[in-house]
Amino acid sequence: MLTADYDMLGLRPGERLLDLGCGFGRHAYEAVRRGADVVAFDYSFDELVHTNGTFGAMSETGEAPAGVSAGSVRGDAHHLPFPNGAFDRIIASEVLEHLPDDAAAIRELARVLKPGGTIAITIPAWLSELICWKLSEEYHAPIAEGGHLRIYTEAGMRDLMRAAGLTPGPSHLAHGIHAPYWWLKCLVGPTNDTNPLVTAYHRLLVWDITDQPTLTRVLDRALSPLVGKSIAIYATKPRTVPHAR
Repeated sequence: MLTADYDMLGLRPGERLLDLGCGFGRHAYEAVRRGADVVAFDYSFDELVHTNGTFGAMSETGEAPAGVSAGSVRGDAHHLPFPNGAFDRIIASEVLEHLPDDAAAIRELARVLKPGGTIAITIPAWLSELICWKLSEEYHAPIAEGGHLRIYTEAGMRDLMRAAGLTPGPSHLAHGIHAPYWWLKCLVGPTNDTNPLVTAYHRLLVWDITDQPTLTRVLDRALSPLVGKSIAIYATKPRTVPHAR
């Protein structure tokens, strides 16, 4: 289940990509398949172990193109252990809402992005997220440990990008069929995974992810512009820094 669009990101074979907050690596794996050299970055050691294992399996089965490199780094998104301009492309998917200082993290992302490079930042969409927060205090921080710290608007994220020296571009909503699932979860309790309606809806989402049936794909495309669970915003780093006047 990908949130970032690789064509909009502009990823090309041989480029170096950072997947910040990679989790279990869904975006990193697709970048490897497309021939990029990938660094999966996260704070969770267990998730990075899983991601590294999958990288190895992709190489053994030939799913990763020959010559592609892929690895992981554990660290703090507020202080990235990479030199300036280290990456051609960056994906930061569903991570900034968890960070105490999101502005500092975006500045770090801008620093390690090459001039002319592109970044995709995906965050929970305002409407879907607002409904979740209204339905349950257990969904977000401080009650939910490691939960979402804030609700973003698209305009607010674009302001953060500009403040970091990036030039925001196109955007799109994604995962329309996932938003009602999370509203249902919030209604019955975010940790209540045994509710019959929740388990039935979860089976539907798993079916969609694994089989990509026409029914759910059409439904997702119809719902995403209205109630997408996530929004992806793309930005570029200028090739030259304007001179101060």
